[in-house]
Amino acid sequence: MSPRRSYDQYCSAARALDLVGDRWTLLIVRELLAGPRRYTDLHADLPGVSTDVLASRLKDMERDGVAVRRRLPPPGAVFVYELTRRGRELLPVLQALGEWGEAEVGERRPTDAVRAHWFALPLLRALDGEGVVEVSLEEGDFHLRVGAEGTPVYGDGPAPGEADARLALDTETCEALVRGELTLADAIRAGRVTVAGEGEIAKALREG
Repeated sequence: MSPRRSYDQYCSAARALDLVGDRWTLLIVRELLAGPRRYTDLHADLPGVSTDVLASRLKDMERDGVAVRRRLPPPGAVFVYELTRRGRELLPVLQALGEWGEAEVGERRPTDAVRAHWFALPLLRALDGEGVVEVSLEEGDFHLRVGAEGTPVYGDGPAPGEADARLALDTETCEALVRGELTLADAIRAGRVTVAGEGEIAKALREG
């Protein structure tokens, strides 16, 4: 394992970037906020990353205490990567970075890859309370754990149990939310997002 590169500056921001400032590292964190992931799953959901770079970044994250690699018990018996407590503390960092980057998103380019769960963190910023929210998009379904401690913060597919709220919206609306051009409350009032469910989150969203 190569030694960690450093900016050699006595500054907390520089020290943080020593650990997570390399290309792809924070996007790996974004994927691991969904909970334990296999290497092949990470590679599939990070289009553009080479196998060598992904393996190198994961080793760096293990060395620096951001992620761990472990074997699942039978019948799974496969190796997965997951965030440590230190790694999970990067959620607000990613949220702040995503909010700051809204102005840079613009219209989707023909070369832009997309995964349904990449919309999870922007939607999470728009939700209050505690509970599980299912989201249905044209690209697929995912669920969010609003107000939850630790990980997973989100997951692919429907919620494993009864959801407190279910949201359905089209891609155009979701992209407008990601760009900061539309708030979730305004989208609901305009009928661009449908809300189902009887949980407190669903009731609060319908009441606006």
